[in-house]
Amino acid sequence: MSSDVALRKHLVDQLQAGHAHVTLTKAVEGWVAALRGVRPPGANHSAWELLEHLRISQSDILEFCRDATHVSPEFPDGYWPESPESPSESGWEASIAQFERDLLAMQSLVGDPDNDLYLPIPHGDGQTLLRESLVMASHNGYHTGQLMTLRKILGV
Repeated sequence: MSSDVALRKHLVDQLQAGHAHVTLTKAVEGWVAALRGVRPPGANHSAWELLEHLRISQSDILEFCRDATHVSPEFPDGYWPESPESPSESGWEASIAQFERDLLAMQSLVGDPDNDLYLPIPHGDGQTLLRESLVMASHNGYHTGQLMTLRKILGV
């Protein structure tokens, strides 16, 4: 296996999680609707806020990597939902589904040997596909960990 193929496999695996990190799917599994908007004492965010932040941030990274006309949300407010509570069951499910679709799309970008991992993204400021995939994996792992902490605190 060439080093390029091996690196791409490692990056896809890191984005997928499931090794050292729990997947988002597992972190949100069985979350009781009544607890999705709760901010327990000491917590800055509810499960809904974390889920939406993950979805919005991941989408921003993905679109930045593949679309020169993409405009990022305003930082920091544009990366968080307006309310700590999920608008509906369908909103919760739609956010999870979009997160999963975008994650697969990033895995495809990284896994495609036609996409140079090291070449600076033309419309970026020195960012590369390699860097952005690592940022995404790290960011997802961090906030998914926060979701797992909320699960424990709330008894989900």
